[in-house]
Amino acid sequence: MLQRMILAEWMKLRHSRMLLVLLVLPTISILIGCTNFYFNQGILQQEWYSLWTQVSLFYGEFFLPVLIAICCAYVCRLEHMNRNWNVLMTAPISVSSIFIAKLTIVSMLIIFVQTFFFILYYCAGNLFGFSLLFPVETFGWIFRGWVASITISAIQLFLSLRIRSFAAPIGLSLCGVFIGLGMYVAKIGMFFPYSLLTIGMGVLSQESLTATENILFIFMNAFFIILFSTVSIGKLKKADVRT
Repeated sequence: MLQRMILAEWMKLRHSRMLLVLLVLPTISILIGCTNFYFNQGILQQEWYSLWTQVSLFYGEFFLPVLIAICCAYVCRLEHMNRNWNVLMTAPISVSSIFIAKLTIVSMLIIFVQTFFFILYYCAGNLFGFSLLFPVETFGWIFRGWVASITISAIQLFLSLRIRSFAAPIGLSLCGVFIGLGMYVAKIGMFFPYSLLTIGMGVLSQESLTATENILFIFMNAFFIILFSTVSIGKLKKADVRT
């Protein structure tokens, strides 16, 4: 049943313009970051690491959270139209399958975006002619960024399931980003979901996480994913979705 739901969610995206959005936002991030790097090479002298600080700042701190919110709002958009929730909720499908399928699809879209961003970053570094070896830490930043993205996806799906408006959950995501930035600066970012993306992707600091910090990072992401998934599924079971 879950596989059929995932396939159904995928079919909804086949004729959409989501692919264009998934490609454009990372590309804009890379272009902005590369431009900043190019004009500040006198200060930014650590090649790959310096380039990462520039491209990941716009991507990980702003564009990716917005992109996640757009994906979550879009996968719920069809159900909010023409009272389709009424049809879906009366079908012989478990509520948990509905939510997990949507979360799985969004996670697949984000890993695609992460991979595309990684390729663009690698190509940009080669175009700049860097002499240093490609940093292996990049793979960790990309993976941890994806894990944190699933956490944010669970939260954004909760909002998009409850709010009919397409734009409102995206606006709330931006609020979460700014709050998360404040939490990160206050050194308590590990305990706020939107800060986890900043930490995981090494947006503001490229220092490697310690073993303890890695464990805490994974634990907090798992906690938030389970929490918001459970709350979302519970709300769908006990309350009518607004149509």
